[in-house]
Amino acid sequence: MDHSGHGMTMDLPPFTLGRGLEWSADPFFLVACLAGLALYGWGVVRLVRRGDKWPVGRTVAFVIGVLSIVLVMCTQLNDYGMVMFSVHMVQHMVISMVSPILILLGAPITLALRALPTAGRGRKGPRELLLMFLHSHYMRIVTHPAFTIPLFIASLYGLYFTPLFDFLMGSKPGHIAMMVHFLAVGLVFFWPIMGVDPGPHRPGYLMRMLELFAGMPFHAFFGIALMMASEPMVETFKNPPASLGIEALSDQNAAGGIAWAFSEIPSVLVLVALLFQWYASDQRQARREDRAADRNGDKELEAYNAYLSSLHARGN
Repeated sequence: MDHSGHGMTMDLPPFTLGRGLEWSADPFFLVACLAGLALYGWGVVRLVRRGDKWPVGRTVAFVIGVLSIVLVMCTQLNDYGMVMFSVHMVQHMVISMVSPILILLGAPITLALRALPTAGRGRKGPRELLLMFLHSHYMRIVTHPAFTIPLFIASLYGLYFTPLFDFLMGSKPGHIAMMVHFLAVGLVFFWPIMGVDPGPHRPGYLMRMLELFAGMPFHAFFGIALMMASEPMVETFKNPPASLGIEALSDQNAAGGIAWAFSEIPSVLVLVALLFQWYASDQRQARREDRAADRNGDKELEAYNAYLSSLHARGN
């Protein structure tokens, strides 16, 4: 397998965490991440300048989410991931399950809708185009669980257990496209489940939990399949460079363990986020009902008291 264009991956020394975290920027992801942070920062500054508030927690979540992409794509982890299945699996799991969750908790679409100016009457600016996209038939399809769950599963089995993975790993554009795909799949899978942003598919909280747990067992089975395999299953990682001092099958087993573990960790994080959102939603609904009761003089209570009075009068 030719990894030219990905750095000197064929001559890497044995992997250590220190070596893996050394800076080795992928230009595409570095530019994309910096652009994302700059646009988000612009939106927050625009809101603050006009006197609006934006939750600090959302900003922190978004920034950490983007930095998690930088961590796995702009360090030597990206170089080692070209020749070590275990390191590649860390990249895959972070960019498809950790980064999307944090980015979605940052509510970037909500921020954009609040920060972007409205176009004049009869005109369509960026805000109007974004709204059209959110309400499009395309978005209703790609955020529906009948699409997102099979896509989430196919991104594992249909990629790693077919020649497609080896084809994509054979070139730098293919590798970038694969990582972008992992990120996109994570975003569309988790958005309807726990995203703060508005979307065309927004089921109740119980249904969101069911959607979450519908995909995770397949993820765990994928990890177990790699752990239990008796021979290397992916051509790209069958013959690791001698300089790494690793054995292909044991590295594949480690990759399976990483995939299995990551099927549990994000599930817990999303479940906790969902429970908090559910609680907050109930609190907001209770406050709305209290305000409505204050405005209406609590007509239901008055009607009930009148009913009791009528029963008392009849008894007399």
